[in-house]
Amino acid sequence: MTTAGAAEPHKSAAADPLSYTTSGQRIEHAAQTLWEAKDIVAGTDVGPTGRPLRDIPDPLPVSHDGDALIVAMCNQKGGVGKTTSTINLGAALAEYGRRVLLVDLDPQGALSAGLGVAHHDLDQTVHNLLVGGRTSVDDVLMNTKVDGMDLLPSNIDLSAAEIQLVNEVGREQTLGRALAPLKDRYDYILIDCQPSLGLLTVNALACADGVVIPMECEYFSLRGLALLTDTVDKVRDRLNQRLSLYGIVVTMFDARLLHSRQVMARVVEVFGDLVYDTVINRTVRFPDASVAGEPITTWAPKSGGAVAYRAMAREVIHRSGR
Repeated sequence: MTTAGAAEPHKSAAADPLSYTTSGQRIEHAAQTLWEAKDIVAGTDVGPTGRPLRDIPDPLPVSHDGDALIVAMCNQKGGVGKTTSTINLGAALAEYGRRVLLVDLDPQGALSAGLGVAHHDLDQTVHNLLVGGRTSVDDVLMNTKVDGMDLLPSNIDLSAAEIQLVNEVGREQTLGRALAPLKDRYDYILIDCQPSLGLLTVNALACADGVVIPMECEYFSLRGLALLTDTVDKVRDRLNQRLSLYGIVVTMFDARLLHSRQVMARVVEVFGDLVYDTVINRTVRFPDASVAGEPITTWAPKSGGAVAYRAMAREVIHRSGR
């Protein structure tokens, strides 16, 4: 049985299924098999994943009843598009009428900076919510330039939280307790995790309903998936039984490169429908939007990146039923 929003994996990943990807021949075989399969589907558009494209309609208006769906955007490897995906998926969900809260759980504060927040000058951040327990969440909450999307910002102060929390009772549930008063105000809470599997990331997984893994279409990202899915399994077993792997979104994809196609083929072979149909291609528009301090959906609304994240938002809503 899977939690709402999760898809059944094509093949079990419990036994480190990606551990043999050091064999270039096996990746090559998987890629060749997948791309040859395109010719079998006559008259059907095939997406970058090698599967027929599914027509997902625009979401219906939401009633805003019930608690928010908490999604951890997680990958222990840096530079894979976690923050970019958090910002732009959140903005796209807001465009579809969903109330969205973004949580910056990375001491680097990239999520906050990407939304134009001068995070180094902030006195109240996520750190204050996690340590001390005397700060009201409303004192930290900020509006963004996107209607319907709010932010809990972070800065370098958060780097001390793991040490400060180490002796706390129930330290893995600290973030969940801080977010509890906000759950009935939003439809989605997206947590931008730091690129590690430390206590802060475990906090995100312990309070989340599901995990979305942004994965750069590159060999070393592929190798790291086994460790990450193993961590998700451990958190599910020991801390949060409702935690599910919602999906994997492939980022920085370039269909011109054989390597990108090989990695895509291997991920789809192992994880099947857990891989989102939407693929985020490489484009200079993303760093330009980050410098501008706004999502690509508002900075370049007709760009390929904006279109892709709207498509991903439709998939997320369709899978979760929200």
